[in-house]
Amino acid sequence: MKLTEAGLTTAAHDVERRAFREAFKLSLPTMAGIFAWGMVTGMAMMKSGLTIWQALGMTFIVFAGSAQLASLPLIAANVPVWVVFVTALVVNLRFVIFAAAIAPHFTHLKWYKRLFLGYFNADITMGYFPQRFPSDTAHRTDGKVGFYKGIGYPNWVAWQGGSVAGILLASQIPESWGIGFAGTLALLAVMIPMTINIAALAGVTVAGITAVLAINFPYRLGLLIAVILGMAAAMAVDAVLDRKKDHA
Repeated sequence: MKLTEAGLTTAAHDVERRAFREAFKLSLPTMAGIFAWGMVTGMAMMKSGLTIWQALGMTFIVFAGSAQLASLPLIAANVPVWVVFVTALVVNLRFVIFAAAIAPHFTHLKWYKRLFLGYFNADITMGYFPQRFPSDTAHRTDGKVGFYKGIGYPNWVAWQGGSVAGILLASQIPESWGIGFAGTLALLAVMIPMTINIAALAGVTVAGITAVLAINFPYRLGLLIAVILGMAAAMAVDAVLDRKKDHA
């Protein structure tokens, strides 16, 4: 018996809901780190001289911690707006790389839906989505939107919750609490289990070393360079391993 159109729609919704729950459970351990980093960024916005409303507007519109932290010293120094814009753009170029990597999985959606989902693109998305849906599954559509939302929505809530808390409590939280360090530890606890093979280990190692060596680069360009070199290293090692398998 063929399924009716309503039955197909219900089945598709069930698949998306299950995918959402799967992604939510998978990304839940990262939320403490995301909240902590959001709080650090919120505090930094207030200490750089922004008003509460300016800081709130920045966190909800920009939604990019690295770009915000890179822009704040420039805003405080009253540099031209175009310099602030270009700096934020350069720091966030890694998201163009991330988007290009997962874009083939969402070609079945209308442009405005892809635009909406793009707002929730984040580092954690690139960490989990390709593991669940490798590039060779781009032709499939089942569960991808639900899985993406299951990562992106909680990440957004955790970040904005932490950022708003940092904005409102900036004058009450002493730096001695070490919130930034706590956020780093929480994110490390998530990153380590994700390093599941030699290629991933190579990427993490190269990116980590590059980030340390390039820490004093202007406009946080070291972060972008670390991401690019880390991804290149992982892809190179993966290609070498594939060739060895083919010759075995």
